[in-house]
Amino acid sequence: MVKHQPLQVYEKQVFVSFVTGIYGCRWKRYQRSQDDSSRWECTWFIILCSSFLLLLFWAYFWLVAQNDFNEFNWSVYNRSGEWSDETIPILASTTVGFSYITFLLILALFHISLGQQLNLYWVHKIGVLATLLTTVSGVISVDDIWGDEWDILLVSLQSTAPFLHIGALATVTAISWLVAGYVVRRERSNFQMMVLLIYIIILLAVYIAPLTFTCPCIMDRHSLRHRPDIIGRRGAPMLAPENTMVSFNRALQHGATSLEADVTISVDGVPFLMRDHTLRRTTDVSKVFPARQFDDASFFNWTEIRSLNAGHWFLESDPYWTVKTLTARERNRIGNQTVCSLVEMLRLAARSNSSALLNIRKPPPEHPRHRSWFMDTLWAVQKAGISQKRVTWTPDTDRGKVRGLQQTTNEKLSVEEIRQRGITSLTLHYGKANHRDIQEYLANNVSVTVYPVNEPWLYSILWCSGVPSVSSDAPQVLRKVPYPIWLMSQSAYSFIWISSDLVSLAIVIGIFCFQKWRMSGMQNYNPEQIMLSAVTRRSSRDVNIMKEKLIFSELNNGLSSTEELSLYPENGYATYSHGGLSR
Repeated sequence: MVKHQPLQVYEKQVFVSFVTGIYGCRWKRYQRSQDDSSRWECTWFIILCSSFLLLLFWAYFWLVAQNDFNEFNWSVYNRSGEWSDETIPILASTTVGFSYITFLLILALFHISLGQQLNLYWVHKIGVLATLLTTVSGVISVDDIWGDEWDILLVSLQSTAPFLHIGALATVTAISWLVAGYVVRRERSNFQMMVLLIYIIILLAVYIAPLTFTCPCIMDRHSLRHRPDIIGRRGAPMLAPENTMVSFNRALQHGATSLEADVTISVDGVPFLMRDHTLRRTTDVSKVFPARQFDDASFFNWTEIRSLNAGHWFLESDPYWTVKTLTARERNRIGNQTVCSLVEMLRLAARSNSSALLNIRKPPPEHPRHRSWFMDTLWAVQKAGISQKRVTWTPDTDRGKVRGLQQTTNEKLSVEEIRQRGITSLTLHYGKANHRDIQEYLANNVSVTVYPVNEPWLYSILWCSGVPSVSSDAPQVLRKVPYPIWLMSQSAYSFIWISSDLVSLAIVIGIFCFQKWRMSGMQNYNPEQIMLSAVTRRSSRDVNIMKEKLIFSELNNGLSSTEELSLYPENGYATYSHGGLSR
């Protein structure tokens, strides 16, 4: 009897070739394997999943941190001394890295679903490690430069938590297909039971997560307070140079009801508007007074300050990518701006029937006006002709000397402390103004202003919280928010939450039952039935898999002299003979 050399004939599987080719550079069929993945490759899969979760967190952080991009660039400027938009390279690298890792993770999940062995190509391993290390270094750098910004994550969950819950619910429901396929195998191991237990814990945690949510916009729409007033923080600094007359005018044009400014006292006692400690960033002091460009701004006299240009820097650096939207007339006006005095700003507020919020920087101890800074400020208020009741300032000091003006504080105080100090308003960073505290302050007739509020989602949750006013660098953006982005009653949200959980639970149970039925069908096959079925009908994917394993097991064990195994490439059928019996 002639013994035939075993041949293998496979159906073309374009999708499988695409998945294994890109993920593991295994483009040819014989390079693939359906054996269990090695521990080393499973470790790389865990590293890939960890990189994805870290990048997901990182991308979400920068998505919500758009509210404070100006603050980030200013923090970097204070360290480096050079102004540039540092968010652009961060956003670009985050987008590329997240897209790359997500694509690899999808391919890995396809490998698991198709029963293919995980074998990540070495080039991808280098890419995953590089992306992971870059992200970790970015997290460490942000924590060092901008550590307070992590608070925005908790604040943002007040707006995004219900939607993140739906996304998490859909994800864990979809993952049940892979978990069920792994757990319902015939062989049982402790690791399988551990995987199942962990999955059940995660699933239950996602189901009951809404119990921990605090979302101000889940409320009765009839309880919604009036729209918060918008304070132009340094005017409208995204449309014109900050703390200039044109900037304050633009803020009023875009619906600001009040103006906020940073006040510095010159060496000759003139209050002027300047945020930085030096004049380098927002004026041409490096050209006019090159030897004094690093000096404190308060050590210049008013004549020297007035000689500086405060608009060219905005046109040259274009810090908010808005210069292209300006007309030629607007650019010409901006290019001729000078440093604004406090009197000029207050006169504008008086003419427009607006109020003013002043952040006054005390001169250093060696400054000539160190002891009389508040008298200089009072003089400017009186000269401007604005009602003292419409002027609020910080810091909350020298209360006995300053009478008639409204004073506020940036400290988060208890109601008892507020009453003792006689304060009627607070100016708080959004990270310190939680929903419960805001409600307590309002109940005790304490007005609250929250800063900085530049994004519609943050403006919406503060609106739902009942905040009377917000301070914003982008009044032109908040003007376009006539109503909270979303508002839902508690009963409506409870219905959506419970319904989603029940649907997810039904799908998960259905998937486990289907995988159990599917696996039991595969386990009923035996080699003889596979060979018989191969003659009568086209093999299914599962039967083909078992055929291949049977062939390779025969090849490994060696064929005896009385056994023959052959595959005929011309018709794709298999014959197997043992002791003279053939099929």
